[in-house]
Amino acid sequence: MGNSKTVKFIERANRSMGSDDKTLRTKLMEMDIESLLKMAQTICWEGHGSIQTWSPKVFIPLTNLCRNVCHYCTFAHPPRRGEKSYLIPDQILEIAEKGRRQGATEALFTLGDKPELRYGSARAELASLGYATTVEYLEAMCAMVVERTGLLPHVNAGVMNAKELARLRVASASQGLMLETSTLRLSAKGGPHHGSPDKEPDARLAMIAKAGALKIPFTSGILIGIGETREERIDALIALRALHRRYGHIQEIIIQNFRAKPGTRMAAASEPSLDELLWSIAAARIIFGPRMSIQAPPNLSPGVLKSLIAAGINDWGGVSSVTPDHVNPEAPWPAFEGLRKETESAGKTLVKRLTIYPHYARNPEQWQDRAMVTPILRLTDSEGFAKPDDWSVGASVPFPVPRQMPPAIGVNAHVSSPVREALSRIADDKGPIESDLITLFGARGREFDLICEAADRLRKKVCGDTVSYVTTRNINYTNVCEYACKFCAFSKGRGRTSLRGKPYDLSLDEVARRAVEAVARGGTEVCMQGGIHPSYTGDTYIELLETVRAAAPSLHIHAFSPLEITHGAETLNLPLPEYLARLKAAGLNSLPGTAAEILDDRVRTSLCPDKLTTQVWLDTVAAAHRAGLRSTATIMFGHLDAPVHWARHLLRIRELQAETGGFTEFVPLPFVHDEAPLYLQGKARRGPTSREVILMHAIARLALHPLIPNIQVSWVKLGADGAKACLDAGANDLGGTLMNESISAAAGAQHGQEMSANAMESLIRSAGRLPRQRTTLYGNITPDQHHKSMDAAPLSSVTLNPVRKRVARQHKLESAS
Repeated sequence: MGNSKTVKFIERANRSMGSDDKTLRTKLMEMDIESLLKMAQTICWEGHGSIQTWSPKVFIPLTNLCRNVCHYCTFAHPPRRGEKSYLIPDQILEIAEKGRRQGATEALFTLGDKPELRYGSARAELASLGYATTVEYLEAMCAMVVERTGLLPHVNAGVMNAKELARLRVASASQGLMLETSTLRLSAKGGPHHGSPDKEPDARLAMIAKAGALKIPFTSGILIGIGETREERIDALIALRALHRRYGHIQEIIIQNFRAKPGTRMAAASEPSLDELLWSIAAARIIFGPRMSIQAPPNLSPGVLKSLIAAGINDWGGVSSVTPDHVNPEAPWPAFEGLRKETESAGKTLVKRLTIYPHYARNPEQWQDRAMVTPILRLTDSEGFAKPDDWSVGASVPFPVPRQMPPAIGVNAHVSSPVREALSRIADDKGPIESDLITLFGARGREFDLICEAADRLRKKVCGDTVSYVTTRNINYTNVCEYACKFCAFSKGRGRTSLRGKPYDLSLDEVARRAVEAVARGGTEVCMQGGIHPSYTGDTYIELLETVRAAAPSLHIHAFSPLEITHGAETLNLPLPEYLARLKAAGLNSLPGTAAEILDDRVRTSLCPDKLTTQVWLDTVAAAHRAGLRSTATIMFGHLDAPVHWARHLLRIRELQAETGGFTEFVPLPFVHDEAPLYLQGKARRGPTSREVILMHAIARLALHPLIPNIQVSWVKLGADGAKACLDAGANDLGGTLMNESISAAAGAQHGQEMSANAMESLIRSAGRLPRQRTTLYGNITPDQHHKSMDAAPLSSVTLNPVRKRVARQHKLESAS
């Protein structure tokens, strides 16, 4: 649908016409409607692709009093005897809480302009509530709604000064003021705005400019059909564009069509035709270009929603399943399911957003008061859209597989050209590029389906229908750590007990006991990792290896993250290759590729500032591969990161694999937020969404082919349903039985600490696949090992030895001679 050449032409034209807006007006007026609509649709697809957004909201009419007397308005009315003019806190909370239960994320506060300047009863009622002005009361009610329900307030409070705007910025995520028109003619006697001082265009433009200076995400737009001309609509849109170019704060432009209402002075006025509405939408799209969000309220144009999309809108605005449109009570909101079907029939995918649009949600430190940052993070996905549901990683609730869209409309009807082109380039085996991976991570609807289908086809080609797993035992020998990774709920300081569990440091006898028990239960691998205990040296890790090797000679020892490896080498003042050789001689067989988190230092600086840098992690793993030690590769995603960081991570893993060939598998590890310090401090999202989880596995399959053949899914983080969803999207391995998983459990995961071999194979068969128990390096196990694993006795109780003072063992360093 998109045509980048056309869009670039329009952008150049708009820039060149910036100093001559008359030329722009003339060109728009000269174009026929069909050409205008076609151009607008092209520009919209370039900016927004197949995504059509909406915001689930509740409408909170704080007060219907207003000092203005717009001739088309039924929302505002004078005080009525025996009626309260302001909603009280309990009423507001009741509306907001009902909306929250129905999935709303936005609380739209609408009210008249400063009614206390006109009505003594308004001043008296505000005083009884404990406030001097309507804005003060509004600020308090917004803060209450955020604190008590988590909904994000959007405020339409009329014309305000900079101080009032700043006060509301503390308690709301976004604000708005319709410009409506830029002509004073409509404020003259007989005009719809006569007697309404706050409707004067200069006053409204001045306030929108103040909002820009204060970095407030802002909504504005025009009202068409109240007596203005097409040229005047263009002038209003150009005036708003000038403010946005200066401040960058206007997040959406609303094109609202006038509706005649009984009981108003304009009850008999003609409403604008559909052509007028479509012309105005298309003109707005051309004036503002591909990136601006253009909205038209769906309840004001029932039956013609596909036409609105064709004219260039990409957003439906706020829609409520709880409250009516109090400004247009005669126009009911469309039901969500109907809105979704109408949107899809127009070739678009309906995506939930917040009251702030993704660009502003992704940059809350720039666009929000500190008080609003955490509530926004709680509700967003990695791109700044709204989380689609309440599911989170580790939760023992059903995994919400993103809905499969029927391809009956046409396989490419909902697919933007960038997604098609990205898939095509990757399929050519030329190697992925960063921009393509970012595009794929943004896929939704039919685009999501196509990526999953492509990954599943490739999985079948490479791995067949077999799903592998390994019978392994995790031994996390200590949870004491001198690092302070902000995502980690497992590690403790020496005496820290604020998170789950007490500090411990396993004795070598307990390590040996667990290894022996693992073999008895059919285990072929022991996976050892722990915190960076301040008393540990490189000799400690060698001691752990020697203990396991002596107790259970048959076990494959899969141990020590790159962080532990570098720590051990540094404490012994050994070069990395020499220390790796000593570890290998002591029994180390392979490494878990953990401590990678996100291989992008801009994220690592906030996530784990004292940990390995990206380059040191890559260099350490490369050294291990050169030493003959294979490793896994991991990514821990869904916290502070975004698709651009995921893309860079995958490309760095691919580049290292091309150099060394040492990775056995790629393991996506979705962030478990529940007990993570970063989340508890209000600085991280609630982990990835189910769509993001599935896409990570699917895109990893595509991006790492043919260099890494195995994509593993973490059952301990996703549960059986989540694991099966990823097996249908490119994954071919279920990881290990674990026996004593404790890191995800400490973070709040509720899927258990072991999945038996029997349970593993049952899960795999229920997914329509064939189970295969493997070794760490994907070899075959013996029939005896398989029998033991399938008939394993219950685990014995574990001992968590308390922290003790360690005496470092002195190893004699062998001389080179």
